[in-house]
Amino acid sequence: MFVSWLLIIKKNMSERIIRINELVKQHINDIILKNTSFKAGVFVTVSKVDTTPDLRYTRIFVSIFPEKDINYIEKTLAKEIYQIQGALNKKLHMRPLPKIQFITDMTESKADEIEKLLRQI
Repeated sequence: MFVSWLLIIKKNMSERIIRINELVKQHINDIILKNTSFKAGVFVTVSKVDTTPDLRYTRIFVSIFPEKDINYIEKTLAKEIYQIQGALNKKLHMRPLPKIQFITDMTESKADEIEKLLRQI
């Protein structure tokens, strides 16, 4: 019986993390779109959000196009992370407020490389 309660609690916590990840993803997309200025022709999208179970940290995976501007986007996001964090904190009504970290999502480029290798075979 005790084990079943633990499973219910674990399931509720994982569902909560999923909802928090979606909420953070929506807010970060809006904040980046409205508050962050990138040079023309550069597109940044949030591909995935991963919040730790204790809600203290959130890793935000961003997809960048074109790939040649990855360094530029990483520097811009690093420079503006405090403004983005502040805007996110104002939108989230929860405690603790997760500290954000941006990570470049290279999934698409790796998939392209694999696809090219498969075509060569």
